Amino acid sequence: MFSTDIFDEKKASEAAAYFLLQSGGRMPALQLLALLYLAERLSFQLHSEPLIGDCLVSLPHGPALSITCRHMNGELDSTIGGWDSWLALRVGNDIGLQDGVLRSQVDDLQELSDSDLDTLEKTWTTFGQMSQHELLAYTQENCSEWKNPGALMIPISHNDLFDALGFSQERKRDSLALLEERNAISRSFKQACA
Repeated sequence: MFSTDIFDEKKASEAAAYFLLQSGGRMPALQLLALLYLAERLSFQLHSEPLIGDCLVSLPHGPALSITCRHMNGELDSTIGGWDSWLALRVGNDIGLQDGVLRSQVDDLQELSDSDLDTLEKTWTTFGQMSQHELLAYTQENCSEWKNPGALMIPISHNDLFDALGFSQERKRDSLALLEERNAISRSFKQACA
């Protein structure tokens, strides 16, 4: 598992906002978490790179994005233009958009590329009509990189994800090298700006 240096909170926030907009502005938090994981997985499958850059983990309910989960639970401070700018505090098990924050995905989702939006649209088209329970069952049954951690959280390595996606050894090697390079560049940039 790679460091969280490549995590992009603004992209995570906008990806969450995209799914919430599609669902009418609110949905169960676990449903949103599953959709975000499936979008990250699809981005790797299509482009060999992440959409959000989060750490992949196995939770008791299925695979998830760990930093995104912590933002969703209010455990992390948000950056300017990040999670708290887009998403309201959880109410029970549900999460929703901040009032008036998103009027048009074309005009308002500025951190997401056309490729990112295409990945989100494909994810929504495939999984958007599933209930929270159907999504969780789907990820447990069809994302073979997920291992039941019991009551714990365990990391999912990119190597395991790429095996589950059926990557060839060459594609897996190239994808891992690309992730290492992106992580090193991000870490260097953060250190230079500190």
